[in-house]
Amino acid sequence: MTTPQQKKAPAILALSALGIVFGDIGTSPLYTFNSVLKLAGGTNRPEIVLGLLSLLFWTLVLVTSIKYALFAMRIDNRGEGGILALMSLLVKFHSKRQRWIIAAGLLGAAFIYGDGVITPAISVLSALEGLELALPTTADYILPLTMFILILLFSIQPLGTARISRFFAPVMIVWFSVLALLGIRGIMMNPYVLLALNPLYALEFFIADGLTSFLVLGGVFLCVTGAEALYADMGHFGRKPIWIAWYTIALPSLVLNYAGQAALILSGADVSNNIFYRLCPPSLQMPLVILSTLATIIASQAIITGAFSMTRQAIQLGWLPRMKIKQTTEDSFGQIYIGTINWLLMVVTLTLVMFFQSSERLAAAYGIAVSLTMLMTSFLLYSAMRQIWRWNRVTSLSVAGIFILIDTSFTVANTIKIIEGGYVPLLLAMLIFAVMFVWRQGVNRVARTVAEKNLSVEDFLSSIEDNGIARVPGVGVFLTRTQGVAPPVMRWHVKRNQSLHDKIIALTIQVLDVPRVSAEHKLDLTEKYPGFWQGVAYYGFMEKPNVPELLKNTSPLERCPDHESVTYYIGHESIVAKESRDALPRWQSHTFAWMVRNCLHITEHYQLPGNQVIEIGRRIAI
Repeated sequence: MTTPQQKKAPAILALSALGIVFGDIGTSPLYTFNSVLKLAGGTNRPEIVLGLLSLLFWTLVLVTSIKYALFAMRIDNRGEGGILALMSLLVKFHSKRQRWIIAAGLLGAAFIYGDGVITPAISVLSALEGLELALPTTADYILPLTMFILILLFSIQPLGTARISRFFAPVMIVWFSVLALLGIRGIMMNPYVLLALNPLYALEFFIADGLTSFLVLGGVFLCVTGAEALYADMGHFGRKPIWIAWYTIALPSLVLNYAGQAALILSGADVSNNIFYRLCPPSLQMPLVILSTLATIIASQAIITGAFSMTRQAIQLGWLPRMKIKQTTEDSFGQIYIGTINWLLMVVTLTLVMFFQSSERLAAAYGIAVSLTMLMTSFLLYSAMRQIWRWNRVTSLSVAGIFILIDTSFTVANTIKIIEGGYVPLLLAMLIFAVMFVWRQGVNRVARTVAEKNLSVEDFLSSIEDNGIARVPGVGVFLTRTQGVAPPVMRWHVKRNQSLHDKIIALTIQVLDVPRVSAEHKLDLTEKYPGFWQGVAYYGFMEKPNVPELLKNTSPLERCPDHESVTYYIGHESIVAKESRDALPRWQSHTFAWMVRNCLHITEHYQLPGNQVIEIGRRIAI
C-alpha cells in the first residue's frame, strides 16, 4: 500500500529519510572508534588500527548494506517493515511453529526497547563531551546540560514534532557532509589507511590477537546500532528512497569518517582523548559541538518516535495493554504521542545518564540488547526465505546461516558488557517481554472463560420472546469478542434490565496482521435475523479504531442520523484468581488484573461517545 508520503519523488524521500532513519547509525562515529580502541588496549600500532577499521567497514557492509538493505527490506507486510511486522507476516505461514516465531518477534521488539533507552543518553552525552576540547572550563557542565536537553526533548513530545521535523533532514544532510569532510581531512594526513578496505586486515587482526580481537567485536558492533531502523521505517518512506540515502550518502560518509579517525591515530594523535573532535580544526570545534548536539537530538527523536510506533503496533496486535494514543497532527498518521511510554523513557534515560556519567561507560553497556534483536531478525529471515521466497533448505541455511553466525559472534562478544552495565537494557527488555506475555495470556484466558457459557443467537432471541422482554426504540451496539453467538454483554444486560433495543448490532473488532485495511473491506455487517445484525470490524495494526465513524452509514443507523439513539454496551471486567488446577499462576492473574484496571478505557480506545455508553460489570476468574 502506497502512502501519500511515498508518492513523492524517491530522491526527495531519500533526503527526508536522512532526518529520521539514519540518526542513530549516523551519530555512531562520535563514540565507536573510542570504544574499539579502548577494547584493543589503546594502541596506535598500524596493524591494530587498520584491522579495527577493516572490521568497522565490513560490519557496515555485511550487516547494514547486505543483511538489512538487500535482504530484510525485500520482505514487507503490505509495505510495513520491522520485527513485529515480520513476525505478523510469518505467523500466517507457520501453523506448527507459531509459538517460536512469536517468541522471536516479541523478544526482538523487547530488546529494541531495552537498548533504545540508552541511545538518547549516549548520543547527547557524547556530543556534548566535545565541549571539553573546545572549552576545557565547561567540563563540569556537560552532565547537567545533557540532562537539561533530554528533559526538554521529552517534554515537548506532547506538542508534536511535525513542524520542527521539517528541519531534521537539512540538519542531517549537513551532518553527513561534515562527517565526510572531516574524514577526508584525516585521510589526507595518512592515505595509507584506505588499505583497510581489504578484508585481509580484519582477518589478520583476528589471527594475531585471538581473544582480544573477539572481545573488540563488542565495540565494533556499535557502528551498526540503528541498522534496524532501515527496516522498521520502510513503511514510512519506502524501500527505494532508503536504499538511495544509505548507499549514496550515509554509508560513504560513515566510512570516510571512520577512515579519517583511523588515519589521525596512525599520524600520532592521542588515543586516550576524543578522536572524533580531534579531526576538526580547533577554531571550528565549537560549531561542530553544536551540530553534533543537534544531530544527536534528532537521533534521539527518531528513537522516541520509533518507540511510540512500535507500541501502537503491539497494542493493536494484542500484545500490550491499551494506552492513550494522541495524534499530534492531522497531516501525518505516524505523528503520535503515547504519554506512558514517553515518561517511562525519560525516567530511565535520565537515570542512565546519572548512573554512567560518560559516553565511554555507556558504550560499555550498549549493544547487547540490539545484537540480540538482530539475531532474532536473522532467525526470522531464515523462516522468510523458506516460507515466502520458497528457497530450499540448503540455500536458506547458506545465506541466513552467515547472518546468524555474524550476529551470534557479536552477541557473544557483547556478553562481557553485562557486568559493565549491559544488564540494565536486558532487565528492561525481559520486563517488557513479561508484560507482553502476561497480557496475551490473560486476554486469551478471559476469552476462553467467556466462551464456555456461550448461547446461540437463535436461542437467545427465542428466550426473549418467550419471556416477554420489552423492546425499546433505538439501536444497541454490543461489543463482543465472540462471533456467531449471543454477546455475553447483551445477555447480562437483558437479565438485569429486562429490556432490549429493537435494533441490535453485535460487533467484533479484529486487528489483522496487516498495517491498514481499505475502507471497502473495513466492515462486514449482515442482518442474521430481523432487527439483529452481526458485524466484524477490521483494522490494521497501524490504525486507530473509530467505531461510531465506521457504523455511521450502515443500514441499522440510517434512521438516526444524529446517532443520539445509539447506545454502546461494553463489558467491565473484574479479574480474580481462579481456584483450580487449570488457573493461571497467581502472579500472572494478579499482574493481568492490575493491567486491566490501569489500561486505557475501552470507550476511549474505540472512540465511543462517553454519554452513550453503558458498562455491564462482570467478574471473571482466570
